[in-house]
Amino acid sequence: MTAAGRARLLLVAFGLVALGDLTALLADSGAAHTVFKPLLMPLLAAYVLTVEGPRLLAAALLFGWGGDVLLLFDADLAFLAGMGSFVAGHVCYLVLFKRHGTSRARGAWLVAAYATALVGTVALLWPDLPPDMRGPVAGYSLLLTAMAFGATRLGLTAAAGGALFLLSDTLIATGVAEWPQAPRPDFWIMLTYVAAQFLLVKGVLAAQPEQAQPPRQPARLTSESAAATRSAEPTPPPRPRAR
Repeated sequence: MTAAGRARLLLVAFGLVALGDLTALLADSGAAHTVFKPLLMPLLAAYVLTVEGPRLLAAALLFGWGGDVLLLFDADLAFLAGMGSFVAGHVCYLVLFKRHGTSRARGAWLVAAYATALVGTVALLWPDLPPDMRGPVAGYSLLLTAMAFGATRLGLTAAAGGALFLLSDTLIATGVAEWPQAPRPDFWIMLTYVAAQFLLVKGVLAAQPEQAQPPRQPARLTSESAAATRSAEPTPPPRPRAR
């Protein structure tokens, strides 16, 4: 199988696993969620490596995988460790955005929007967060917002991924603060998270198309193209006849 075929297969597998995980959450099947969730980021990381994308991008996804696994455990220590794993992933993304993003200035309105989202979210959550979680959540929110803002350097696709990542983790924080939740909150958290990681991957890969595209198969020479090639060749001059 060619590299392009393997890349397509990995994306299809990622989509099917994501669908299975979201279906499990809608069905309230914790066992199925525990099976599907840890498979998501390794499949996406394998896709990145197959198309020869940045290794740092694969590392960001694998740090996300570490956070995914740790958050399956219902314990404060596991939650903090998972947060630390996501922190490492966000740092990888920030480095990628600096390397591959545009350096043009972004509008003041965009800076104000992300700053307002950060300050407003932390201020609203602060009174309801457990005291030992306030500092970690505030620090993580700062880095997460910086990552989401940095994603705008790579265009709309990456920017949408960063914004969805911000939304997904904000939904988690509202659960930590014990705010009223929408029905099936884990479904919405995973839906926005999976979409965020996928869009970030596509955005980073699109920023370096020559290095991160599946290798193309060499064109096959058909009988028609061979005939056209022969007809395009110059006809040799006639040989002079003997006298």
